[in-house]
Amino acid sequence: MNDQYKTFGTRVKRIHRQHRKLSDGYVTSVNHDGLIIATPRRRRMRVPFAGIALLAVGIIAFKGIVHAQLGPEVYDARIAALSEGSQVEKVGAWIMQADPLTVFVSEQMRNLVPG
Repeated sequence: MNDQYKTFGTRVKRIHRQHRKLSDGYVTSVNHDGLIIATPRRRRMRVPFAGIALLAVGIIAFKGIVHAQLGPEVYDARIAALSEGSQVEKVGAWIMQADPLTVFVSEQMRNLVPG
């Protein structure tokens, strides 16, 4: 009798595992004998393009604001000092270097805020 409970428990675990897989979506197909089989849908890795774009806009805006606040000469001097540091600081200097888009945002900020 104990053996029956053990096999029943394994069958229930298998059914729950299959149900969890099918709860994310499934595709049905018909066997050669007419039996309808549901197989779990394969998961795809999704790239959050909106999040990446928002991050890029935020970085460009931050660089432009700092560039406008410090001025081009001081900004370039600080980036040069940052590029002399550790590997992480060199990556930060590469990201923060003044590109044409940063300079454009900086000029727009200077025109927007007098002073």
